[in-house]
Amino acid sequence: MLDGDKPIFQQVAELIENSVIDGSLAEEAQAPSTNELALFHRINPATAGKGLNQLVAEGILYKRRGIGMFVATGARETLRVRRRKSFVAEFLQPTVVEARKLGITAADLKTLLDGIENNSGTTEEGQS
Repeated sequence: MLDGDKPIFQQVAELIENSVIDGSLAEEAQAPSTNELALFHRINPATAGKGLNQLVAEGILYKRRGIGMFVATGARETLRVRRRKSFVAEFLQPTVVEARKLGITAADLKTLLDGIENNSGTTEEGQS
């Protein structure tokens, strides 16, 4: 759901992005309308529209005049590539820096990651 950490329109855009990435909103499927998003999240339709328009500007969604907005072909891969880059910059690089400070080697990090992955029961292959 929506929280107070980011502007609401960005949160709306991220919700749609997450649905595209996890496959619950398929490529060429119709995205929720501005009014549907506004009613569901109890937000101003203009705010919901701003989030959707941001995705249109990024090429994730496209408009069909008089029908609505749809997920663009290739949007899932575009989002995955962008999120992977962000993941490395936001999480992995700071983790490696901190690990070096603590004397944790790359091999140690791999062992720790393998342990976390095994305990969660989730692999990247299983997340298609």
